[in-house]
Amino acid sequence: MGMTQHQTFTPADDYETVRAAIAYLSETGAEDVDLARFSRSLGMTERQLTDLFRRWCGLSPKSFAQAVALNHAKRLLAEKASVLSTTFEVGLSSTSRLHDLFVTYEAMPPGAFRQRGEGLDMIWGAAPSPFGTAVLVVTEYGLAGIGFADGEKSVQTAFEDLRDRWPNARFARDDARVAPVAARVFEPSRWNPQEPVKLVLIGTDFEVKVWETLLKIPVGRATTYQSVAEHIGKPSASRAVGAAVGKNPISFVVPCHRVVGSTGALTGYHWGVPRKRAILGWEAGVIAA
Repeated sequence: MGMTQHQTFTPADDYETVRAAIAYLSETGAEDVDLARFSRSLGMTERQLTDLFRRWCGLSPKSFAQAVALNHAKRLLAEKASVLSTTFEVGLSSTSRLHDLFVTYEAMPPGAFRQRGEGLDMIWGAAPSPFGTAVLVVTEYGLAGIGFADGEKSVQTAFEDLRDRWPNARFARDDARVAPVAARVFEPSRWNPQEPVKLVLIGTDFEVKVWETLLKIPVGRATTYQSVAEHIGKPSASRAVGAAVGKNPISFVVPCHRVVGSTGALTGYHWGVPRKRAILGWEAGVIAA
């Protein structure tokens, strides 16, 4: 896939510009982008805008615009029947490739969920990512949470969102401890099956089944809530699946952003629909690299 060509971390203000670009595209549509008008709307020259998108996701502004458009999501769904039925069949803690961000995972025993994290020591911290500041939670078992913050003021808010999932755990902030984990997660050049990112899934049995299914959606593909419900043998539970997707504690790695409405619409995302669009556009660059 040539992922080593993809850019690593970029300045935080790159993502702020990308957010503004997504707002512009949401208002004007993405099919026939007027690059001159697009760049002027962001206070940039055409060259500056092109350089920014090449640096951030490896795509031209026009290609990025197409990647975050509704028609792109529809194309991702074009073969939705086979996305989950033919994907990797692996057991818990397998070292097999689950999707392009090579991971292994295990589900904590149900008792750990019922105890809401009691007895667990968790380290949390903030680190840069292509999608703004990431807030990560790690345990001795592996990565347990990823959220996103827009500026330092919301880092605490993002942490509290993650912390509330395990209110009885003990938390300590250590940005230095989470930095190498963030690098492994957000730098495609470090997506290596020989050094998988270890995840720990803490939730109800139903939620864990949904999250395991999300791990099977390859980068550059999408599926629907209904398809996930059918895959786990609960075809009438698409609404419950939607709730479980919304509770996914390990955003980006467990790719809830690849679940869209039946029409391809980018329905809600816990960390904001603009960020969901940004991630899908960024992943299009990973595929293209």
